[in-house]
Amino acid sequence: MFKFFRAMFKTPRRSRMATLEAGVKAPDFTLPTMTGETFSLSKALEKGPVLLAFFKISCPVCQFAMPYIERMYQASKGKPVTVIAVSQDDQRATLAFLKEYRITMPVALDDTKSYPASNAYGLTTVPTFFLINPEGDIGIASGGWFREEQEQFYRALAGGGEYFQANERIPDLKYG
Repeated sequence: MFKFFRAMFKTPRRSRMATLEAGVKAPDFTLPTMTGETFSLSKALEKGPVLLAFFKISCPVCQFAMPYIERMYQASKGKPVTVIAVSQDDQRATLAFLKEYRITMPVALDDTKSYPASNAYGLTTVPTFFLINPEGDIGIASGGWFREEQEQFYRALAGGGEYFQANERIPDLKYG
């Protein structure tokens, strides 16, 4: 699994609509989670690669994408990786979203007044995804839904297998 992941970081992928580019150092942040704990990027990177999935509950592309990110989270359980969503909504609204879309992955809450994590990453759209290597560099930065990049995230974090089912009609892209 890490052989693919390491190879991917040798040639950083240019981001599509995400303000921070691949190849730059990911800004560290600490946010509260839905469970009342805290999420620290630097602490998570001690375990291995991290996929950050920024979303807003009112975003139709986020509503489409987050169940697939949940699938990635489930497939990566037990591996030395972290998949975490970062909500740009308050806890109550986020909880309703998580229940509606059956999301069980860890979710951090960006402060809805100052958006410290979203601003640190220069977000201009959601969903936005950042795959960060254990050294803290961004390997892939992606704004919106790009099937190819989602498949790369899945291979890097879940270690293989099929991400999409044969009967699913998955678009190549959806802009956030």
